[in-house]
Amino acid sequence: MKEHTLKEPISFEGKGLHTGEYVFVTIKAAPENNGIQFCRTDLEGAPLITADATNVVNTKRCTTLGKKEATVQTVEHLLAALVGAGVDNAIIEVNGPEIPILDGSAKAFSEKIEEVGVIEQDRERTYFEVESPITVKDDETGAELTVLPSDDFEVTALIDFDSPVLHKQYATIRGFDSFKEEVADSRTFTFLHEIEGLLDAGLIKGGDLDNAVVFVNEVLENGKLSNLAQKLNKTDIRVEREGILNTTALRHPNEPARHKLLDIIGDLALVGKPIKGHIIAKKPGHTINNKLARELKRVFKLQQKLADVPKYDPTVAPIYDINDISSKLQHRFPFLLIDKIIELSDKHVIGVKNVTANEPYFPGHFPNNPVMPGVLQIEAMAQTGGLLVMEHIDDPHGYDTYFLRIDKARFRQKVVPGDTILFRLELISPIRRGLCEMKGRAYVGNKLVAEAELLAQIIKRK
Repeated sequence: MKEHTLKEPISFEGKGLHTGEYVFVTIKAAPENNGIQFCRTDLEGAPLITADATNVVNTKRCTTLGKKEATVQTVEHLLAALVGAGVDNAIIEVNGPEIPILDGSAKAFSEKIEEVGVIEQDRERTYFEVESPITVKDDETGAELTVLPSDDFEVTALIDFDSPVLHKQYATIRGFDSFKEEVADSRTFTFLHEIEGLLDAGLIKGGDLDNAVVFVNEVLENGKLSNLAQKLNKTDIRVEREGILNTTALRHPNEPARHKLLDIIGDLALVGKPIKGHIIAKKPGHTINNKLARELKRVFKLQQKLADVPKYDPTVAPIYDINDISSKLQHRFPFLLIDKIIELSDKHVIGVKNVTANEPYFPGHFPNNPVMPGVLQIEAMAQTGGLLVMEHIDDPHGYDTYFLRIDKARFRQKVVPGDTILFRLELISPIRRGLCEMKGRAYVGNKLVAEAELLAQIIKRK
């Protein structure tokens, strides 16, 4: 699957939910491998803020991104719409501190993106594939998010507000084929008894009964309602019964749970890569969502770091065993240092060395604290590379291979008896005129223990 961006720019305008400021937003195409960035066009220098979990500076009632003095609030609904449409790269220009709340959902964003369409780019999309369960918790709120391995992106959200009118709910989505119809139009929600406190805290200045669903646990006295109406600049607020303020119709029976799906999708867009995993979210919220996004980003970076680490399954038959290796290399005991070849192509080879206490060099090399000499690690690395070279020669026993240069040799960890070393050698350039240049790395488990660049020459024996 390739990366995608917008075919044409799209624009929106409206009030921010928390700041109440009227803002204009334009979303433009971006080059491949750019990711999603916000641009504060109203600030000097038009600073860019990358949509990244580590750039989140506040998660109180919304997700706020920031870089130095520049911030953008309430980014989650727009990010969810972009992810739901398969957009990998975009520049979001905004002339104020908050993305418009519109109707409290991602419906308008999704519709506009669908209207202009997306285009495929040249770069392959990189996925974060969850390999083992990942869990984050918040003991204070009881929130818990777990991600399980899956072949697709899937989210299940479970909510419980201990409310007589908003009962326990769940919602789920698998992939994004149904995102626009099933999730994008689900609006943000709150409880009537919370609104006055939010207003007094300087939040929801742009809040309106048209951009949120307000649940009512109990009928309030008329004096409290009049005071609330004044703060919301409304002439009348009615609570005729416990339920939903002004009898707003729900778009889905489980609209609140679906809105939580929307928030999770938007907040996890800040991982920076599309996810293949099943997220099970109990009592999700922006704070716990960001905690998970940061953890997923950390695990993804670790995966990338370990991507080149060879995988070794001793139950799988090798490509070459010790007898095959002896038929191709001139080396013999005590200088034949490779036991198996487990991968081999035109450009790379992976060899295995089982280090035992019976190695002939240990009695004389730190006998009371045996450590495999670094020069022998380089020699074993070279022998592994030699087997790659010999694949290009019809009569390998008619040739010898000699070192011409060893560059950038680094020894990062001790190698001791009981270790199994995996050597990965790759051609840096094609073999020409008998010259072979290779990059070698040696691993024990997931740790890089040694690396070097080797230049050798293949010479026919006289």
